[in-house]
Amino acid sequence: MLNENELWLLSFYRSSEISGSLFFGRLARSMKPGAIQKDMTKHFSDEALHAWYWTSCIDALGAKPIRLNSSYQDQYLTAAGAPSNLMEILGITQIFEKRVVNQYARHSQIEEIPTTVRETLSKIMVDEKWHIQWIHDALKLMEPEYGKDLIDRSLKRFWEADQEVYRKTTQEHEERLKHLAMKLI
Repeated sequence: MLNENELWLLSFYRSSEISGSLFFGRLARSMKPGAIQKDMTKHFSDEALHAWYWTSCIDALGAKPIRLNSSYQDQYLTAAGAPSNLMEILGITQIFEKRVVNQYARHSQIEEIPTTVRETLSKIMVDEKWHIQWIHDALKLMEPEYGKDLIDRSLKRFWEADQEVYRKTTQEHEERLKHLAMKLI
């Protein structure tokens, strides 16, 4: 069974996956057909499936997801500014997906987590690694249009914003996340 902090964290993951799915779905719908739109469509489908995995996981553990008013992504616009083009959207997504894989990998290292949570984390990380790869490839293809230097500077700016958002999130939810951090020590 889940304690209050574990339920909050899994609900936070779920909420973030829902936000990602809705964002990428709207973006895929607005794009012209092509390789990026195809991969974006799979990406939003994966995010929706991840939200379902978390919903199912929480249910299997005898709980109901907590409705959260904001997700991790909601803080990105404040920290990094609104993306002004597709390259920036993909760049910030690349950094965010790396954060997600890192967080899920750290969480999966906790020995006493329920098997259902571990299996959900493992299943999702496979997709998240593909997200990182397809976006990396798309950004590479954008180098002639935007220039490698601009893409690299944008990724650095988004990485710095991610550091700020992560720091603020962990501070804001310190009491809820403390149990996770202590189990990783």
